[in-house]
Amino acid sequence: MKGFILSFRSEFYKTRKTMGFWSAVLLPLVLCLLLFIGFFNKSDELKSLPGIMLWLRFAGVILGVMGSLLLPMLIIFIAYSVNSIEHKADTWKTLFSLPISKPAVYAAKYFYAFFLVLLCLALFVVFTLGFGNLLSVIKPGLKFNEYNIAGTLSQLYFKLFLSSLGILSIQFLLSLLFRDFLKPMGIGFICTITGVILAANNWKYAYLIPYSHPMLGLKALQQQKEAHAGTMPQITVDMLTKDTWVSLAVALTVFIIGYFIILKKSVK
Repeated sequence: MKGFILSFRSEFYKTRKTMGFWSAVLLPLVLCLLLFIGFFNKSDELKSLPGIMLWLRFAGVILGVMGSLLLPMLIIFIAYSVNSIEHKADTWKTLFSLPISKPAVYAAKYFYAFFLVLLCLALFVVFTLGFGNLLSVIKPGLKFNEYNIAGTLSQLYFKLFLSSLGILSIQFLLSLLFRDFLKPMGIGFICTITGVILAANNWKYAYLIPYSHPMLGLKALQQQKEAHAGTMPQITVDMLTKDTWVSLAVALTVFIIGYFIILKKSVK
């Protein structure tokens, strides 16, 4: 455990000034700020909407973008950035010659990437709630304060996080196997586009494709909105759907495969 903690801390110090780290922080801030400006400018057109509908519009824009394309691409970038320092500086030999076991180094790197994705999605919740409530203060006509969406929004983003773990494990393994950015990026991009197309077209086996999971996780929300069209929607989040279980199974399986690959990695 001590080796894991030391390695995890080392990953933070190595990456805290890189785009991999700051993308997890700045992406939610920038997107929520842009949406805040958009709602501020169109406040007169939105005054007639009840609080829950305002929240659904405000949060739904970002959730839709994240679930369809942005989150998978962010994961591809984060997964590679965690291992790119060792690849670029050719320091795998130095890293594995330290008095810390290979499994501890591998687990620390993986869970640091895990932490960055979780941090990013948690910040989306914080900034969405913060900017939405700020709008209700500076634009009293916008009734964000009439409805508390914090619990539902947290559940939605946590489901999105669970749905992304299969992609994270696959991309993390690819970033271990390939030194350059283009291979894991290219593979990830093709798989993401394929997954989005399959999910968008309701292919019945799309839940077996990890790159479809974020979009599938949020399609249930869209279906609820359509089912309650013209009425006040009741939002429920089914956390452990079959696509979520597949995501968790893929994440665990690929993590174990990566563990055995790293054990055999040469330090010569």
